[in-house]
Amino acid sequence: MEKRLLLTPGPTMVPPEVAAAEAQPIIHHRAPEFDPIFMRVQEGLQYVFQTKNPVVILASSGTGAMECALTGVCSPGDKVICIEGGKFGERWGEIAKAFGMNPIREAVEWGTSVQPDRIKELLEENPDAKAVCITHCETSTGVLTDVKAIADVVSKTDALLLVDAVSSLGAEELRMDEWKVDMVVTGSQKALMLPPGLAFVALSQRAIERSQKATCASYYFSLKKYLKNLEKKTTPYTPAISLILALEKSLEMIKKEGLENIWARHAKLSSAIQAGVQALGLKIYSQVASHVVTPIWVPEGIEGKAIPKKLRDKYGVTIAGGQAQLEGKIIRIATLGYATLFDATTGICALEIVLKELGYKFEEGAGIRAALKVFMEK
Repeated sequence: MEKRLLLTPGPTMVPPEVAAAEAQPIIHHRAPEFDPIFMRVQEGLQYVFQTKNPVVILASSGTGAMECALTGVCSPGDKVICIEGGKFGERWGEIAKAFGMNPIREAVEWGTSVQPDRIKELLEENPDAKAVCITHCETSTGVLTDVKAIADVVSKTDALLLVDAVSSLGAEELRMDEWKVDMVVTGSQKALMLPPGLAFVALSQRAIERSQKATCASYYFSLKKYLKNLEKKTTPYTPAISLILALEKSLEMIKKEGLENIWARHAKLSSAIQAGVQALGLKIYSQVASHVVTPIWVPEGIEGKAIPKKLRDKYGVTIAGGQAQLEGKIIRIATLGYATLFDATTGICALEIVLKELGYKFEEGAGIRAALKVFMEK
């Protein structure tokens, strides 16, 4: 018998209660019984985003939310500052280019994060920029960006701050209204503990006002349409009804645990993973490590792709490998969403077994002891 464990930065494990909610009999999205469900979900999303403003619900992946957000507040020819410090950060610039904007693509060394002073310089160099686009947690490198400090810079200008929080929302502290962030996007298959298929765009009042002036061509991802329909407590097109029923349950679970407790849990889990792998003599790749995913250098002499393959195929534990220039050079272990201390320690245990089988020399049990020590600290 094989029992599978998912320790990837998305999709993540789905709680049984959430899976059961998704399996409920289908209801009609224009029927009165759907209205209160939709509004409860809206209130729950506002809690997770830490905003009092609307949250648009899309039937798409997180990339769809990025497209909807950027095209919803910018026009062709607009100058857009896009920070690229990893595989996913590149998407802001790619979307901007695809829709005829003028992306100012700032490359940041992989494994590092952009500094607020550099954002300030870019805005001074480009005072006509309409938006600054950043990635909260770059899952290809595990790097965390200081959104609060950057928002403090951008909010003093006419530019809007757009944040890709696809992997980080609900795992890392992010207080949208308090920090004066203009737009935050995320996806369902990360800390929200759902299958892939839903994406979300939260807006500040500044962003709402800007959306009324934007002229990018769009149809399905028209931000104006979604905002207009939100006033009527609905969506312009058929929503992913079953996923929204599941979302209602996951948001209920999030509220019950409490957002700050969830942030603390993710911090504890990632600290345990980091302590465990370092006790095995492995090194963390990112200079500013997030609580979403831990990127780890593959030890010299070990085939990098063999580690996740053997973990998955022989022991049922799925982790992620490296992407682009990091392919075969790092592995990534995520303890995201519906993850507990037992999942983290199981992951470390499986990693020890596989490393030993691949010929890596280390003190057996050192990783497990180090991880447990983190959990047992007050």
